[in-house]
Amino acid sequence: MAQRFITLILLLCSTSAFAGLFDAPGRSNFIPADQAFAFDFQQNAHDLNLSWQIKDGYYLYRKQIAVTPAQASVAPLHLPDGEWHEDEFFGKSEIYRHQLTLPVTIAEASKGATLTVTYQGCAEAGFCYPPETKVVPLSEVVASAAIPAPAAQQNVEVKGSTASETTSLPFSALWALLIGIGIAFTPCVLPMYPLISGIVLGGQQRLSTGRALLLAFIYVQGMALTYTALGLVVAAAGLKFQAALQHPYVLIGLSAVFILLALSMFGLFSLQLPSSLQTRLTLMSNRQQGGSAGGVFVMGAIAGLICSPCTTAPLSAILLYIAQSGNLWLGGGTLYLYALGMGLPLILVTVFGNRLLPKSGPWMAQVKIAFGFVILALPVFLLERIIGDVWGLRLWSMLGIAFFGWAFITSLAASKPWMRVVQIILLAAALVSVRPLQDWAFGAVQTQQQAHLNFTRIANVDELNQALASANGKPVMLDLYADWCVACKEFEKYTFSDPQVQQALKNSVLLQADVTRNTAQDAALLKQLQVPGLPTILFFDPAGKEIPAMRVAGFMDAAAFQAHLQKLAR
Repeated sequence: MAQRFITLILLLCSTSAFAGLFDAPGRSNFIPADQAFAFDFQQNAHDLNLSWQIKDGYYLYRKQIAVTPAQASVAPLHLPDGEWHEDEFFGKSEIYRHQLTLPVTIAEASKGATLTVTYQGCAEAGFCYPPETKVVPLSEVVASAAIPAPAAQQNVEVKGSTASETTSLPFSALWALLIGIGIAFTPCVLPMYPLISGIVLGGQQRLSTGRALLLAFIYVQGMALTYTALGLVVAAAGLKFQAALQHPYVLIGLSAVFILLALSMFGLFSLQLPSSLQTRLTLMSNRQQGGSAGGVFVMGAIAGLICSPCTTAPLSAILLYIAQSGNLWLGGGTLYLYALGMGLPLILVTVFGNRLLPKSGPWMAQVKIAFGFVILALPVFLLERIIGDVWGLRLWSMLGIAFFGWAFITSLAASKPWMRVVQIILLAAALVSVRPLQDWAFGAVQTQQQAHLNFTRIANVDELNQALASANGKPVMLDLYADWCVACKEFEKYTFSDPQVQQALKNSVLLQADVTRNTAQDAALLKQLQVPGLPTILFFDPAGKEIPAMRVAGFMDAAAFQAHLQKLAR
């Protein structure tokens, strides 16, 4: 009986779950990346399947998956939709759990071709792995006419649904349709619709409803053709100069242009084609015969080039906006929807008469100003790439305060009872927009009161050894940090800012290595220190030797970390 009892105890102690109870706080219980994300591949002629078996409690980031062919070309990729995961520092991200299979179509592969696959993931417990890279050898594949063959050796980075997708934009192209409809109600456009309707009909007031609808639709298609061509040209230029358009100086310059366009909508100055050119285009349009399909189509195409002060700024803003995408379909489609939105009121007026148009008044000027705020959203989107999410949120907050504040003040002139409800909503929206600025103000005060640890940066193994040798007999703490590590940022915000933690480390030499870029130098440092992922904090004795029992893997709050540091003082 006693022998069986001893055997049972030994079996329990051999299990990882039971043994984990006796692990020191902060010791790594995380498995290596190859076990957390078991990668495999299988090729059958043109078809290649990449697969990941993801352990429970771990996940892969969708946006971090990328493939790069060498001596081969692949068809556009399609990643399945993931589930949404949200954290304090990176916001919402799509992730994969349990299993992921990515089919890749090999358009062509020469002898010795390879496919480099990069991916990155984290553990639910707040432990992130550096980006992993696997090289997949490809069997030789002859090009097939049935499979589109992109340029060889391209860098195919999968973001969203296709690999050919370029810079993601925050607004759907369908917004262009709504903007076009809104522009139709500005003071430069709305009063012109009855006049344009008469020109389109050619003075024939007794046309059938079907004929009037057809002529108005053809006019709008002519105008849409001009705008679509502009969109295609600008998007094509965006494809060629995409890298240059992402340069910080270029983004700042574009932001300044957007701000000027918004100011023109606010009435600070007038922006339109030179009057001589407008006159010439108008004369060309007048030569066309109203009431005939061909003449109406040409009139619409020419009208697309005659930009009024109310339409020039939005049109210019949309053109600059789609230039950021480098996507021909997005460029042409966005401008087509914009023209269609502007043309819908014209179609209604031509078919049903002027009775459908609202009366002109000061409200049209307010519509124009509102679109100025819409244009101001574009520089915020561009600058967010340079200044980061935190400052980007503050800019969105300031824009929200300005817009809702203006809308609230404007609504005070209204006398209808139901407008009081709108005013309450606008005031509440303005107050909500103030919140990020309040957090920033209080956070700034707190930051001044609680300075973070003063780390000395090291970049490689040699610099680490040199820093350990010059520690003058003091204990050393090495923090391994990366921007893609959520828990590293939690350490910065919640643990290293604690005064008691700072007091406990005042006699230690503080080192930090930033391995965000995951260069060969960073990989060599992590390999030398046998660090599988982040966050990881190492402690060295006065002789420069690591103290294994003190190693921290995963996040620890200030109280737990301070208790852990007390062991160092013993």
